[in-house]
Amino acid sequence: MAASPCLPLSVVIIAQNESDHILACLESAPFAAEWVVLDGGSTDNTVALAEEFGARVEHRPFAGWIEQKNAALALCKHDWVLSLDADERVSPALAQEIFQLFTTAEGEISADAPSCSGYRMPRLSYHLGRWIRGGGWYPDRKLRLFRRSLGFWGGRDPHDKVQLQGAVGELRGDLLHYPYRDLAHHRTKMDRYTQTAAERLFEDGRRGAWWRRWLMPPLAFLRAFFLRGGFRDGWVGLRLACLEVRYEWLRYSKLYALERGEPVNKAGGTQR
Repeated sequence: MAASPCLPLSVVIIAQNESDHILACLESAPFAAEWVVLDGGSTDNTVALAEEFGARVEHRPFAGWIEQKNAALALCKHDWVLSLDADERVSPALAQEIFQLFTTAEGEISADAPSCSGYRMPRLSYHLGRWIRGGGWYPDRKLRLFRRSLGFWGGRDPHDKVQLQGAVGELRGDLLHYPYRDLAHHRTKMDRYTQTAAERLFEDGRRGAWWRRWLMPPLAFLRAFFLRGGFRDGWVGLRLACLEVRYEWLRYSKLYALERGEPVNKAGGTQR
């Protein structure tokens, strides 16, 4: 439960079937004045676990990441929010840094103590048995702590981002990320994200030209493994670079199928 004194901020999480993660996520931020979980229709114990911890759980059918996160912001009581994904954890170093932001020179806790409108933090992901630092996975800075009166979620699904008025500060403590259970789960999420990404590209007037399907995947490998240092992660970095190839192939194959008015299967081909 909450530490004393607690900080004048709301921890806000959107979740759906996150019983493996939700409790650890909430427990990593005991310093908050409130925890808000917006559930998109869980069929597991996500809601029960969140309520047992002490979070306020609201319900709303999932309609896209950006729309869901903005709806969750509107439920918060405090202006300062720390927006987390259910598969993320606030590291002890980051928690201490956030606590210091809200502490005045006199040692009091105040919502007016932070000098910026929002703060970015490095996100460190754990996958395939190790923390991933190459391939563009780290520091992967995310703006997650901000005044909701000055910011909102924008971008295009599935790539959401906070759009904020005012200065943005930088934090050093890591936001820990556990995005995938295993390779099978990685591929499953990739299928979902590439479908959404292809639909957004199609809406924007982009088309799945044949050369994109053949050129973009190898370029993704070169970027991830060599230019962004994926080789530093050894065989894991090699495997992740190969998954970048798969992501680009799926994205543009699905875009090509949409252009031709053909249904898309999970492998990215067309269904006959």
